[in-house]
Amino acid sequence: MTSEFTDAAALDLAAYIKSGDTVAWGQACAEPLTLTELLAAQRARLGSVRCFTGISTLSAVRPELCDHLSFASYCAAGANRALAEAGVLDILPCHYSELPRILGYGPLQVSVLLLALAPSGPDGTFGLGLGADYVATLIGRARVVIAEVNEQVPDVGGDRRLSRDDIDVIVHTSRPPAEYPEAAPRDIESVIAGHVASLVPDGATIQLGLGSMPAAVARRLRDHRDLGVHSGVITDAVAELIEAGVVTGARKSIDRGLTVAGFLMGTKHLITRAAADRSIQLRDTNYTHDPAVLAGQQHLVAINSATEVDLTGQVNSETVAGRYVGAVGGATDFLRGAARSDGGIPVIVLPSTAGSSTGGSSTAGSSTAGTSRIVARLSGPASQARADAGVIVTEYGIADLRGLTLSQRRERMVVISHPDHRAALEAEAHRAASAD
Repeated sequence: MTSEFTDAAALDLAAYIKSGDTVAWGQACAEPLTLTELLAAQRARLGSVRCFTGISTLSAVRPELCDHLSFASYCAAGANRALAEAGVLDILPCHYSELPRILGYGPLQVSVLLLALAPSGPDGTFGLGLGADYVATLIGRARVVIAEVNEQVPDVGGDRRLSRDDIDVIVHTSRPPAEYPEAAPRDIESVIAGHVASLVPDGATIQLGLGSMPAAVARRLRDHRDLGVHSGVITDAVAELIEAGVVTGARKSIDRGLTVAGFLMGTKHLITRAAADRSIQLRDTNYTHDPAVLAGQQHLVAINSATEVDLTGQVNSETVAGRYVGAVGGATDFLRGAARSDGGIPVIVLPSTAGSSTGGSSTAGSSTAGTSRIVARLSGPASQARADAGVIVTEYGIADLRGLTLSQRRERMVVISHPDHRAALEAEAHRAASAD
């Protein structure tokens, strides 16, 4: 029988969460804020609890909470960055497509699942609110499901609904969902975005990763027609493309007419759009990252960012100067899907240098050099292998590495590096070629 609370303060989490449990919750706009705040407030009564957190707010993800809680995640985004910098974030380095299996069956199996749901519909069932993602697949796997039913969370379209029998505890709330404003793209990112936009044909289906770079790409697609979206996440930039009539999904080979994503990460603008637009559909990770679905989507252009790329096409998207700042995430899933897609293009974008900038002319030639992000050897892990290398884009152009030998790749990568670093990279390329 489902227990219900109209006052969250009356919910004693110790009745449901045991010492040693792993607790997970919806991420970004789908975070159940009242429940995560309650978890933080009551942590001393719960014993030792491990939290698996995606992109979350500071309500329950802060280093000082590690007196009783421990944290694991697939990423260092959002509030997780502070945990990583404090050395208290345990990283799970896996492909995003593996998360449902790992959290449902593996050593990190989730015991207690916290959800933020929309109010029930006329048939008495509940929509998943602002995120299906990996949490949808944990319903029925977790020992306890606690749902925050928030009257300010809209019932966004999706293919999964919950009955009361799926939920052990319901807490009724009314508060605005978490919001994540996008950073304004820098000039250099707009230059790179222009190169990427030239790769995207009308009618293509796009996937955009997180960050200001993919947002810059979206803004350079305003002159395109009949684009589709199939992505792990959608942001305000995608909502703007829908409103501009650029994204229609009219030519998608799968889910025609629909914008498909796992969760929302944006502001009230995005949330309001998703509430009103039934073409936006939230699906679980087993679908959004399914290799067969991705390969079956014609002209899939996967656009993801990196912290550095080596001369042979290996990508580090996780660390900078030894600090964990990113994730393996879904980049490999989408890059491989785009590579198998008919007419698809797997794209990695990054500025040629760290700390580089451009002047008001927004031209590559006006940039000033920092540390090169095109490198002879990665300083961190190979998040994506060189066997998965596709198209690499910087402000200096496009390097299509598909089908090229190692020596040919090195030549292409040097060309899109910053001019101040080309001589050193060419020398490294010659040394590497002699050792091949």
